[in-house]
Amino acid sequence: MIVATLICICLIAYWYRPANTTENNLPQKKQAQIFKKVAYTTSEAPDKNGLGTYAGTASFILKGIDWLAESQFENGGWGAGSNNRQHIRDPKAVKVDPGTTAFAAMALLRAGNTLKRGKHSGNLKKALMYLLQLIEEYPEEGPKITNITGTQPQVKLGRNIDASLCAQFLMRIKPHTRGKLAKRVDKSLGKCLVKIQGSLAKDGSIRGGGWAPVLQSAMANNTLEMAYDAGLKVDKKALERSRDYQKKIGSKGKSKGGPVSTFGRKGMMATPTYSAGDAGVALYSISSNQRATAKEAKKAEKIIKAAIRKGKLNKDAKINADNLSKVMDSEDDARKLSQAYEQNEATYKRLQNKQVLAGFGNNGGEEFLSYMMTSESMVINGGEKFDKWQTKMLERLEKIQNPNGSWSGHHCITSPVFCTAAVVLTLTVEKDKDMLVKERKKD
Repeated sequence: MIVATLICICLIAYWYRPANTTENNLPQKKQAQIFKKVAYTTSEAPDKNGLGTYAGTASFILKGIDWLAESQFENGGWGAGSNNRQHIRDPKAVKVDPGTTAFAAMALLRAGNTLKRGKHSGNLKKALMYLLQLIEEYPEEGPKITNITGTQPQVKLGRNIDASLCAQFLMRIKPHTRGKLAKRVDKSLGKCLVKIQGSLAKDGSIRGGGWAPVLQSAMANNTLEMAYDAGLKVDKKALERSRDYQKKIGSKGKSKGGPVSTFGRKGMMATPTYSAGDAGVALYSISSNQRATAKEAKKAEKIIKAAIRKGKLNKDAKINADNLSKVMDSEDDARKLSQAYEQNEATYKRLQNKQVLAGFGNNGGEEFLSYMMTSESMVINGGEKFDKWQTKMLERLEKIQNPNGSWSGHHCITSPVFCTAAVVLTLTVEKDKDMLVKERKKD
């Protein structure tokens, strides 16, 4: 009996043990070299977007930002934790991983920090150095950038999610770097983009999907779109294939086999979904589709408005394929833009449904990620719809904030680090508007 009790105590202690700190921290000598390097190579462009300040940011969001910064490991990383140990909510009792690190760093950057300015600029520097070293040391071959497996984002979104998250962060931090550091960022970013394109399946999805693979594919699509519009090396045909996949998965009645009902499944809402990749949760495919069609929808709107101003179309001209074809050289391009506009409008209407907005039925990291993508879509299109959506998000997310300033999930991705980063990214999206609306000048 005594032996059995001791065994139980040992097992419990093992289960709740903190992550091995040697796996989360670089050797002190190596750390010193890295931080010395960043001190001498970090420089950035003039601050044109008011970054480096939290002006206008609500106090509850500031509390979340501070919590996120305090949750960083000394080596610059953050971790979401293992999918097999979702009950662990202590941000320092998990192993760091590159995807979560990039996501958290992106939140600090969007919130108002740069490498030189802002309350948490030091956190941003350390995160960048951690990611650059990890990406630089990983082999060129294959879709992965890490040997770490089984993280919550990998299992729930997809095992190749790390490359997309890292690439998005590197693209955003790139304008703030100069000299040798800028070259390192460019090289690591290029490496990630090659890996993302290499993991693209024939149907436009990303291989290695998790529980809700549509979200991994959506983040990859957003990454490729941002990179292409920034003039980086992206195969246009690969981007079109990725976009087409996103349009199909969120287009009502367009997917093979029709809607998938979630009614009667525990924790699900009775809202039909049109994608086998959204785990039966309509919110995931709808937000993915909306984000993928946002830029083309805005482009269609701009073309029609410009044609009206020039007198080429009547003042009451609608945004549709017929009117677009009258002022565009290619009927095929006109049809594509019209389809994107129609889908973007349709997804906005569907998001007004409370059941759709509730996602799985309670909040997980997947819901917060979906809200973030919708906010990005809304800020691209701008106007009254964005204002209404952000007001709704502010009210909704403030109510469910934890007392310590974090947000956490109640299913699937429970990690407070991942969830808090997603919420901060959602509520500070306007600071990223210039990058999100940017379009490629020429092919």
